Amino acid sequence: MLDQLAEIERAALAELAGIGRTGGPDGALAALDDWRVRYTGRKSVFTSIMRSVGSLSPEQRPAAGQAANAAKQRLEEAYERRLEALRAAALQRQLEDDSVDVTLPGRAPNEGRLHPLTLAQRDILRAFASMGFRPVDGPEVEWDYYNFTALNIPRNHPARDMWDTFWITDDMLLRTHTSPMQVRVLERVPPPVRVVIPGRCHRYESVDATHESTFFQIEGLMVDEACTMAELKGTLSEMVRQLFGADRKTRFRCDYFPFVEPGAEMSMDCFVCGGAGCGLCKRTGWIEILGAGMVHPNVFRAVGLDPKRYRGFAFGLGIDRVAMLKYGVDDLRTFYQNDVRFLRQFTHPAVTPECWDRGKPA
Repeated sequence: MLDQLAEIERAALAELAGIGRTGGPDGALAALDDWRVRYTGRKSVFTSIMRSVGSLSPEQRPAAGQAANAAKQRLEEAYERRLEALRAAALQRQLEDDSVDVTLPGRAPNEGRLHPLTLAQRDILRAFASMGFRPVDGPEVEWDYYNFTALNIPRNHPARDMWDTFWITDDMLLRTHTSPMQVRVLERVPPPVRVVIPGRCHRYESVDATHESTFFQIEGLMVDEACTMAELKGTLSEMVRQLFGADRKTRFRCDYFPFVEPGAEMSMDCFVCGGAGCGLCKRTGWIEILGAGMVHPNVFRAVGLDPKRYRGFAFGLGIDRVAMLKYGVDDLRTFYQNDVRFLRQFTHPAVTPECWDRGKPA
């Protein structure tokens, strides 16, 4: 029996030494636990040997029992040492896997970019800020009074057909243009007034390459006791030069808008063909930019101002239109599709005051 014990101990130690040489730490720990059950557990080989000691002669029993207990104790101690070694190796491997090599170059964070419509809006506001215009903000859900009636477009007036309107109630709507802010500003701020109003507008119309049901405009308003059409032309011409180049030319032609008189449509010479005629300018040499005019006397009367004392001009241009021209985009819908490949082409402008982006309430 002593020879049998010695042989079992040698085999167990040899098997124990091989555990963890190959495979992962989880597999090594599982194999070690299986070894413990087979050699030192309740149903191990030593348990069977201890039960067979009773069949030996009285002279052999003490030596056999002591040898079996000693061998089992040595295997248990070897098991503990091997368990600690495997745990230490697993910890070291985890530390190595989780370590950071400080010599590697840093990982650049993903940088957010401003939307091209935001970039165009900031460029426009920057141009007007240089001429003393301050930005203000206004509501998108508007009353019929501000959107139409106070702008010289009473109920049942045929001019209302110029705007396909999203009505919420009989008196409430989604604003069709930023012009209602002309009335809101003049109600709160006494002249002189010089403001620009960027904002989202809504119209119930078909979507195509040049039209959207939701779009962005910038309204401008200047009111003083001595304000002329010449100042309107000079202001808008300077804006065009700042946005599209110092050599741009502008052209004004008569147009109709119910809230201005006289009204005008402004165009600039095509910056692609230089006025010779191309696909962008539809072979005319001119690109229409915006509508403008002198504030109608009825608008002044609606806010309690004397049209004989005060004069002013107003204008409105589409931010989407400006962005299409500045960035060479031929389909308005591209701005609203959120295609990251398209948006990544636009970079940040110089840092500008936050108020240039949305404006402050009047």
